[in-house]
Amino acid sequence: MGPRAIDPANVRYGPDGLVAAVVQDVDDGRVLMVGWQDAEALAATLETGQAHFHSRSRDALWRKGETSGNTLEVVGIELDCDADAVLLRVRPAGPTCHTEARSCFDEEPGEVAAPSVQDFAWLERLWSTIAERAAHRPPGSYTSKLLDGGVDAVGRKVTEEATEVLMAAKDDDYAERSGEARPTAELAGELADLLYHSLVLCAERGLPPSAVIDTLKGRHRT
Repeated sequence: MGPRAIDPANVRYGPDGLVAAVVQDVDDGRVLMVGWQDAEALAATLETGQAHFHSRSRDALWRKGETSGNTLEVVGIELDCDADAVLLRVRPAGPTCHTEARSCFDEEPGEVAAPSVQDFAWLERLWSTIAERAAHRPPGSYTSKLLDGGVDAVGRKVTEEATEVLMAAKDDDYAERSGEARPTAELAGELADLLYHSLVLCAERGLPPSAVIDTLKGRHRT
């Protein structure tokens, strides 16, 4: 099954039959490379879910990573306002640049650049799922059940999870001071539960998470 995508008939190719394809990491927005696609490359991308391009030097179709293994899983495709450029939103398997850098735009070729963010962008996917559950309330969904319980049900879960975060943090602190193996996975799990239930509370109250982010921005001091 291919990526969620555009109608290929809407693409405006240049006189050479090519369209610029900008490749972006879907999880943090980093631009990884720019390539060229013709109708064949775009069709192959849509069909396989793997990024394909047209090699101008070889005048041939090529799949990114076919020799290196550093493939690009395409999860979405968009057109710009003039329909003469394509945006591929991808999840890369390894470095994208031939220099072994994460991005062709990294300043230090030869090094795999570490992401500069903590993957908070993925929370957008979680919020989209929660918002969809809030809108449609599918049966059997835990999120739907919570939302059906109203503010009290969701609020109690936030309180419970906050307490469990505290207990997990204290266990982690004790283990660290005692020289024992730290249960960091437990703390991560409890924090994940707290984040999830906090987002569900936002949905229950009709409060967009962007309002929370705006509040944080307003408090931030450089």
